[in-house]
Amino acid sequence: MTAQDAERNTEQNPARTPGTAGREGPLAGCAVLVTGASSGIGAATALDLARGGASLALVARSAEKLEEVTAGVRASGGEALALPADLSDTERARQVVAEAVDHFGRLDVLVNNAGYGARNPVEQSDPADWDRMVDLNLKAVLHTSHAALPHLLRSAEHGGRGVADLVNISSVAGRVARKDNSVYSATKHAVGAFSEALRQEVTGRNVRVGLVEPGITVTGMTADNGFGTGVAQGMPQESWLHAEDIARAVTFMITQPAHAAVNEITVRPTAQER
Repeated sequence: MTAQDAERNTEQNPARTPGTAGREGPLAGCAVLVTGASSGIGAATALDLARGGASLALVARSAEKLEEVTAGVRASGGEALALPADLSDTERARQVVAEAVDHFGRLDVLVNNAGYGARNPVEQSDPADWDRMVDLNLKAVLHTSHAALPHLLRSAEHGGRGVADLVNISSVAGRVARKDNSVYSATKHAVGAFSEALRQEVTGRNVRVGLVEPGITVTGMTADNGFGTGVAQGMPQESWLHAEDIARAVTFMITQPAHAAVNEITVRPTAQER
């Protein structure tokens, strides 16, 4: 959808203010789309933003886990919409944006969090894992961002906050490449480059683009399948970050006043060297 299409859609279906009845907080009236929201950083971010008053469209592959998070948001008095989707399907990645806007009538914030990691030396890697990392870590970010931009620009121009936000969750791996982690690092480095270029394109139109780079964090990807073992370099798991630590960074980024943009936050465990 182009910006002109979005404007015509606004004229035909004026954006409503989602979830404002009885809601308070810096994000009251804001519609937020969070990908990879069924667990880990995505789920923690959804709950933290809901506490700030946001109405949420939540995207993940697992419909069952997604409903659990959605129920948690609703139990806290928030408004949430579950959108099960595999974002490696580029058409589906674009559709979830349209479905969120159709439901809420607007989109004020996009948080691209969905990701996948597989760790092996290049020689021993399965190229199918490379494809999945590129599809989910990079291409899904590109397609959801492209689909969301017309709506974010419209919200920045006409919304009460005077600003809209697009936040990409990357990784310290995008800043510091390590052996056995080449393709994952490559995808995250690309997300960082994309974020900065996009920031320069839209910052003059009051859309803030932010990049959050977590260090080693306890999530299903890092703790359950061994992905984080090599990255941790001997750090005991009790010293790793928690998903809530990253959620607070996202909330801090998007709740700044309209004239202030926090473009990049790197969050490492205190004990992590690089």
